[in-house]
Amino acid sequence: MADTDAEYRAERTDGILCVHRPGVEWLSSGWNGGRSRTDRAFNVSVPEGWRCDDLDRYVQERLERAGFVDGRGDRPVLLTGVDLEHARGARCGSVTVYATAGISNPAALPIDPAGGSLPDGRLESDSLERSEGSTPEDDGDERGSERHAGTVNLIIGTTRTLEAGALENILAVAAEAKATTLLARTGFPGTTTDAVVVAHDPSGPSRPFSGSATAVGAAARACVREAITASLASRYEGTDATIPASVQAAEHGVSTDVRATVFRP
Repeated sequence: MADTDAEYRAERTDGILCVHRPGVEWLSSGWNGGRSRTDRAFNVSVPEGWRCDDLDRYVQERLERAGFVDGRGDRPVLLTGVDLEHARGARCGSVTVYATAGISNPAALPIDPAGGSLPDGRLESDSLERSEGSTPEDDGDERGSERHAGTVNLIIGTTRTLEAGALENILAVAAEAKATTLLARTGFPGTTTDAVVVAHDPSGPSRPFSGSATAVGAAARACVREAITASLASRYEGTDATIPASVQAAEHGVSTDVRATVFRP
């Protein structure tokens, strides 16, 4: 499948969504993330029950099998358990967004959690063990990389040049829009393995800001909302799959029930 009209074009092959535009700069919050200059970013669907000890090798082999070999190791790659049949794109103004959305591993953030904190600021041990045995000191990436049955992944591109700070900010704007949309549609602000990739075109018209009041920021918010909503509808409507009613009802998931100590600086 190819979308030949999009400003950031996409093609789907062998369980991989490739989003491409020549000469752009990417910023990824996903595996092996950070900044990179390359023509392509990828969203890779992994099979149910997937486990992997060598992500570099796994990703390289998947890209090679799909014919996406360019000799570069700094391309943005996201991983998801959602079948790419449910990927959806949205465009508004200078922005294009591609989303995959599944909620089998929700990450809840109750405003009035049952957990607590000790007077010295240490977290209570029973609260620390609540989220699949993890603690705030643990590196959750290793555990999270083994379960991608859910995951909300976003690949976002603008044809504008975003000046210093604005590229990072559009990632924050997108994360806010993702959480708002998911809360409205599912009751959860995200999953345990969500990731976002954003891109801008250094040859495009320059924009110093990307907040929600700017044209770029507003377009990104609208695209994220529409793409996630459409992907969720594809994933769940008219199928046997259901969005869990709670973390306890989900296959996997976490609820941040610990409390932090508030202090005045």
